[in-house]
Amino acid sequence: MNDWPEGWSDDNRGPRYGRGSGGAQPESARVMRQVRRGPAVPPGPRPGHDGSGPAAPYGAGVPQQPSYVDGRGHEPGAGGGYDSGYNTGQVYGTPGGRGPGAPGGAPARGPRPAPNWRRRIKWTAITVAGVLVVTSVATYFWADSKLRREVDLSKVIDRPEGGDGTNYLIVGSDSREGMSKEDKKKLHTGGADGKRTDSVMILHVGDSGDTLISLPRDSDVVVPSYQGSTSGKVFPAQGRHTKLNATYAEDGPTLLVRTIEANTGLRIDHYVEIGFQGFAGIVDAVGGVEIDIEKGFKDKWSGADFEAGKQTLNGQEALAFVRTRHAFAASDLQRTKNQQKFLAALAHQVATPSTILNPFKFYPTMGAGLDSLIVDKDMSLWDLASMFWAMKGVSGGDGTSMNMPISGSVGGNLVWDKAKVKTLVDELNNDEKVTVSGN
Repeated sequence: MNDWPEGWSDDNRGPRYGRGSGGAQPESARVMRQVRRGPAVPPGPRPGHDGSGPAAPYGAGVPQQPSYVDGRGHEPGAGGGYDSGYNTGQVYGTPGGRGPGAPGGAPARGPRPAPNWRRRIKWTAITVAGVLVVTSVATYFWADSKLRREVDLSKVIDRPEGGDGTNYLIVGSDSREGMSKEDKKKLHTGGADGKRTDSVMILHVGDSGDTLISLPRDSDVVVPSYQGSTSGKVFPAQGRHTKLNATYAEDGPTLLVRTIEANTGLRIDHYVEIGFQGFAGIVDAVGGVEIDIEKGFKDKWSGADFEAGKQTLNGQEALAFVRTRHAFAASDLQRTKNQQKFLAALAHQVATPSTILNPFKFYPTMGAGLDSLIVDKDMSLWDLASMFWAMKGVSGGDGTSMNMPISGSVGGNLVWDKAKVKTLVDELNNDEKVTVSGN
């Protein structure tokens, strides 16, 4: 059976190569039937079909195929427009038509470069550092603007020479400034006019260790000559004895500083004061302070009502804890110990990561503290931070906390042990480790 197209025969194929062929060259690739793109062949006799012209090379009924004379798949001059890509071996770019030779002129897209992690890490670090710097600077100026620099230590006269280290006078006053009647009733502050000190402490910060010394408010002191804080008038010394607390009530912070310096020989470098409401506000802002109370006690004057054991005190409870003295046989001496204990716990609580790293705790705590603090005109935020960290260090066992050495009492006033006080002051001025013990 003949498997060639109609009108084809082995005779039409010309010389062949291979089995049964006498041709010396292999036959060309079989030309597949192509459809010419161009005007249709008009009907009627075609050359080679009626004997008038040369016979069609492919036999009757088979249209003439385009030649590849010029390599473009059509005869020279023909308007066939046949795509010659296959003839020339041209390949259309990469798979998917994305290469430079892709139809439609689509731009080539090479492989994605590997990420430059070193560059990314560098710019991330720069961005984080920039944010931290801006935040720190903004926080510094915000905090600095809140400090109430109201105490002018330049008005203190006849001051002793300064020693090594820095001495802070920390005062807790019974100021009721800004408190409503409801606040006074809630905090059990009473309605007394004027201002008195509920606690007086000296914090020495030095290279040989930090020392926190409580001065009982009932300490017996001699009132020295002093310059009035408002009048500017100098009042001469008269050898008058009074309680330390009374000097603050008489002419405020400057007379208190002047009295302490005259009775100890220790120069005070900075002054810090906080009132009732401010103290309670700080405790509430930090979320309460945990403290271990060794023995329960009650006091109707301060509103204290505590059981023994570990417990977290809110602002109202904390104020009652540090103010109570009537519940103790040692009265003011036991109160100063409680004050030191609580301040150490408060400093520790404020310095925890849960407070410092949490802006919803840190800024309210800072705001509550700074709004209620009264400091001297030369106090900077760095000085305040140094004082705070020193208090935290004392609470952690890196320093010493003690009461001023007492030798007895006269008329209800506590008398300091002059020999021990002198040794203590000498050690502080020389920034030596404290060897004196207090009551």
